[in-house]
Amino acid sequence: MPILLARGNAARHIYSTIILNRRPASFFDSTVIMHNYIFFLILLFPVLGFLLERYLEYLDSTMWSAVLPVKLRGIYDQEEYRRSQLYEKDNKKLSFWSSTFNLAVIVVMIVSGGFALADGIARSLSNNLVLISLIFFGIIGFASDLINLPFGWYDTFVIEKKYGFNKMSVRTFITDHLKSWFIALIVGVPVLGLITWVYYRTGREFWIYAWILVTLFSVFMNLFYSELIVPLFNKQTPLVDGPLRQKIGEFAERTGFRLKNIYVIDGSKRSTKANAYFSGFGPKKRIVLYDTLLKEFTDEEIVAVLAHEIGHFKKKHVLRSIIFSVLLTGLMLFLFSRVVNSPLLSAALGAKSPGFHLGLIVFGILYSPLSLIIGLITNSVSRKNEYEADRFVRDNYKPEYLAEALKKLSVKNLSNLMPHPAYVFFHYSHPPLLSRLAKLE
Repeated sequence: MPILLARGNAARHIYSTIILNRRPASFFDSTVIMHNYIFFLILLFPVLGFLLERYLEYLDSTMWSAVLPVKLRGIYDQEEYRRSQLYEKDNKKLSFWSSTFNLAVIVVMIVSGGFALADGIARSLSNNLVLISLIFFGIIGFASDLINLPFGWYDTFVIEKKYGFNKMSVRTFITDHLKSWFIALIVGVPVLGLITWVYYRTGREFWIYAWILVTLFSVFMNLFYSELIVPLFNKQTPLVDGPLRQKIGEFAERTGFRLKNIYVIDGSKRSTKANAYFSGFGPKKRIVLYDTLLKEFTDEEIVAVLAHEIGHFKKKHVLRSIIFSVLLTGLMLFLFSRVVNSPLLSAALGAKSPGFHLGLIVFGILYSPLSLIIGLITNSVSRKNEYEADRFVRDNYKPEYLAEALKKLSVKNLSNLMPHPAYVFFHYSHPPLLSRLAKLE
């Protein structure tokens, strides 16, 4: 109760100071002003992010039409186009309600002192600072996953099933969540615990050691993700010898790309959607094909899709992405290290004692504008890389096969083929289909 009253008093202070223009005795106290300023920002940023997303979705919806656009003739027919719009609308509607609910939870947690309450529970269970942080994040993480579970359930068993995509059983859905928690326990907890321990041992310069640790962990996961994590969820089998493997091998050899690891994953146990991806680097690099891709695409189309992925590697997009991610992590940790020890961050959440975990929550919210800018840059570079990988296919294989594969993937997945340019600018890591087809000609 004292925690809730404390937060209520803070809220009333802001109301009386900003809204009613009353000036209490402590109005000119710099600490109080800064505390209220931070409290105001951690409420404002999530709301602004929510409003921006809703505006972008509105703009995107203005591109919909009842009649099949001329540009899409030969890709979609009228019925498929109608289904793609209905699928997009259902997903947007779910996004609205889940985002609204999550925003409400965050606002309530901030205003009522919910984060401070979780901190209090963690401190009542242990005096060890590292364990306090782990318990705190355990409470927040578990609660967040639990309250979002109904939205995930609805997406899987209502929307995805309605449009013929979902093949996941209830048992698989539940076991996937249990496995995710298991991975968080055996992987996430030790890494987070070690970073927290480093912070309390080294103080303000902890970011250097944390940066090294996170970088090593990222490299390790890039190397062994397909061998250690993927098998917990899916079965991977080597692509059998045959015409397809021979064609892939011939293309790889002709372009100077050494590739031995080609696997097929049983994606059909969860969805009818088709996909392929490239993972790892060095001797651990591998290409993974969804079994749904093998069933509905010709060998030449599959080779074209893989040629695109090989293009990313040959153009050093994978290496540049890893380097950029490492540098970005270093920047984020450096900025965090400058403010994490400030009692104002913890006080903004209604906590009486500062803590690494409380500072991380506030910093995560305050960092969101910079994160948005970085995301825009990242998406822009990614779209550029996609065009370059497409050009690699055009120059080294047959672009018409990639064009046909991209069309099939879009139709099969009921993709929105005419998104609003602003929505593309903010959200798309890949260029829209029509833009890619134009550059393949």
